[in-house]
Formats: sequence, structure tokens, C-alpha cells
Amino acid sequence: MAAGQHRAVVGSLWEELGDLQIKFLISQGLRPSHTLLDVGCGCLRLGVKAIPYLQRGNYFGIDNNASLLEAGMNVELQQIDLKGALPEGRLFILPDFEFDKLEKKFDYLIAQSLFSHFTLNRIRRCLSRMIPLLHETSKIFATFFEVPAGQDPVKPLRHDAGGVISYSDKDPYHYLFSDLEFIAQELPLKIRYLGEWGHPRNQKMVLFELRK
Repeated sequence: MAAGQHRAVVGSLWEELGDLQIKFLISQGLRPSHTLLDVGCGCLRLGVKAIPYLQRGNYFGIDNNASLLEAGMNVELQQIDLKGALPEGRLFILPDFEFDKLEKKFDYLIAQSLFSHFTLNRIRRCLSRMIPLLHETSKIFATFFEVPAGQDPVKPLRHDAGGVISYSDKDPYHYLFSDLEFIAQELPLKIRYLGEWGHPRNQKMVLFELRK
């Protein structure tokens, strides 16, 4: 962080993925009056796009890395004169998804390039602790590296877009959609496969919502 490499730490593609996320969320109904929780927000790659779009105070971010959050506040927001646009109490260091500390429900939540770094049990833990943040129309969007039909999920998988190799047993992880369906079935969540959304490294998108 001291060397100014925080963008590389979160995977680079700064402008591309920031623009992609805010445009996707708007296409899915995000409006300025909605509240948004950026799960694994890092140094605010989405935040620098979402903060000026949303009404003041409606963007929240959580991460487990304090130095990334500091870089987001003191470098990224500062250099585009947005630091004052984010009120205090909107960024949280939560190493184990202690979402109850937010004491709030959200309209939209997004976990972009997060589940690709988690075991299946950690994904389950993350989602289960999100439940109190949801109201009946809340939407959780999450990306993952998908194992295509007919391919062995145990073997390493090369994603032609971006050249990333994902694995069944180490970071970055890949999953069958049915793996995520299984987790949703254990929780009060329904899941919908959205698939392709233009991710430059071929991560696919899913949507979780409360079961009614």
C-alpha cells in the first residue's frame, strides 16, 4: 500500500471493473435512493463510481483489510475530490462477516470477485450472516468462476478470458452452479443464474434473494 500498489492488490482492471459493476447494478434496478453494500470493497473500485451516483450516505463497504480501506479513502476518493461525499460510518473492517455491526438492511449487495477466493464453507458462512441485512426485496449479486457443463470440477480449469487458472481446492476456486444452489437450499435464500455479464476474467453472476 505504501508503494501505491493497492490497485494491483485488488486485481487491477480498475476502470474496467468499476464501470462494469455500476452499469450492471443500474441495469438491475439500482437507483440513487437505494442503499448498496459492497462486500469485499477493497480500495473502493466500485465505490468511486457508486458514491457519486447514490444519494449521500447510501454507499457502504466492508473489507477485512484496513490498509485497502485506507487507500480507498485517502488516495482514491481524495484524488477525485469525493472524500467528503462519503459520511463517517460507511466503511467497516469485518474479518469474519460480523454484519450485525452494520445494524441496517440494504436494498442491493454485491460480492464481486469474492467467492472465487473462498471455500464453499466460507461462502456459506458469508451468506448466512448476510440474512439479517435483507428485507423482502433485497438483492445479493455475487460472481464466481464456473465449471462448464461436461468438465471435471476436480481438475484445474483455464479461463480463456484473462488466462486465469482456477482450482477445486485452492485459491482461486471454481464451482458448479449446483454447489451454490446447494448452499441456497440450506438457507432462506433462492438463487438465480444470471451468467454472462461481461466480466473480463469470465466470472459469472448469480442473484440471491430471500425466499418468500
